[in-house]
Amino acid sequence: MTNKKDFITFETAWCPGCGDFGILEALRETCSELGLDPHKLLVVGGIGQAAKTTQYINGNSFAGLHGRALPPAAAAKIVNHELKVVINTGDGDSYGEGGNHFIHNIKRNADITHFVHNNQIYGLTKGQASPTSDQGHVTDFTPDGVSTQPLNPMVAAIGLGAGFVARAFSGDKKHLKSIMKEAMNYNGYALVDILQPCVSFNKVNTWAWYNQRVYNLDEDKDYNPTNKLQAFEKALEWGDKIPLGVIYREDRLSYTDKVPFLKERTLVDSPVKQDVIEGFFKEFM
Repeated sequence: MTNKKDFITFETAWCPGCGDFGILEALRETCSELGLDPHKLLVVGGIGQAAKTTQYINGNSFAGLHGRALPPAAAAKIVNHELKVVINTGDGDSYGEGGNHFIHNIKRNADITHFVHNNQIYGLTKGQASPTSDQGHVTDFTPDGVSTQPLNPMVAAIGLGAGFVARAFSGDKKHLKSIMKEAMNYNGYALVDILQPCVSFNKVNTWAWYNQRVYNLDEDKDYNPTNKLQAFEKALEWGDKIPLGVIYREDRLSYTDKVPFLKERTLVDSPVKQDVIEGFFKEFM
């Protein structure tokens, strides 16, 4: 049995007060409470403050290029089913540079968990507007305000066919952990959009701003996350009220479940035919 200390590595380089601290703490505790062993965990990131999470949690890690975290994460899971694969990327990394991979990994539906640290700004590169910045948001790079409509990742993911779509807030660790556990136990691509303040470069979407707006969906009373039409309605809700929780959930066959030989065994345990490999090398020499 592991504990949270088993997943601690280095001191962080985030700004004091950053929302990433809550996400990291919740992830470490979630991994421990799920009984994961560090050597069976793979944490993947791209480029950005969120992607630094790969350095701050003990386990296998892979640091990819900007927007390119999802392909190696999916490949690792397909090759070794025994790994629990978790991706940590920012809103720019996921929905901007990585937008095309975001689309096609929903389609592929490999069994990976995607945590998006959404602070509605590019934090690492000093405060440019991101794909999720609200219209009218003023930055040093958009002094007249953002003129374009923000991307709604919840609507996009549901519309593209994702089977697990959720939103959480880094300021509520207990709720965030419950969503993380559900996402990591889901068999397929699971997206969790985590709202988190950037205290250095986003002076609009602050801790107070989120706390005044977020509320938890209650599945036991008035919300059914398997109802896609109702899910779209909640996904479109943004502004004075922002719903948190599992927005949409649907059981789907994961990528490996649809490929017979992958379903039967993991590739890393499959026999290697040396003559076949040598043949490939000769063909391309």
